[in-house]
Amino acid sequence: MAGNPEVDAYIARSQKWPTEITALRPVLLGSALSEEIKWGKPCYSHEGRNIVIVQEMKDFLALMFFKGALLDDADGVLESQGPNSRSARRMCFTSVADVDRLSGTIRAYVGEAIEVEDAGLEMGPAPDLVLVEELQRRLDDDPALEAAFDALTPGRRREYNLYFSDAKQAATRQARVAKYAQKILDGKGFRDR
Repeated sequence: MAGNPEVDAYIARSQKWPTEITALRPVLLGSALSEEIKWGKPCYSHEGRNIVIVQEMKDFLALMFFKGALLDDADGVLESQGPNSRSARRMCFTSVADVDRLSGTIRAYVGEAIEVEDAGLEMGPAPDLVLVEELQRRLDDDPALEAAFDALTPGRRREYNLYFSDAKQAATRQARVAKYAQKILDGKGFRDR
């Protein structure tokens, strides 16, 4: 498949991993994927369904499989993005040699990811959200805030809860809830402006 000029421009602007992206690109394009820029990054899809995205990190280049948790990972090279990531898994590269060494695995995993999409497989439902005590108490005391919080998307509720619960001290958790209460009342997510 032919490359996308927007991805050409992205690689030309890259300061961190341009040679690794350049080495990765033909492996992905040779796997029946089309490329475009989504979320500001090279994203590869099959028949309109996202398969992988390239992410430039400080210490490595990541190839993130959107539904990586559903892949077999026979070679044990997929990593979780963090403790709160459910479905995405990534391969990490620090050199062109890494890309070359893993090119067969990349092709195999892309093929499996396409099969996952073709089969319509999805992650199971997210576990029930257990709210941090300080947030739950505030919602119990303020029906308007509770209604506004419940009206947020599940992802926005989860993101607020993760941020609030990340504080070690109860006083900090309370202060965070108080600071973001108006934003919740306005129907905005944690990262919304």
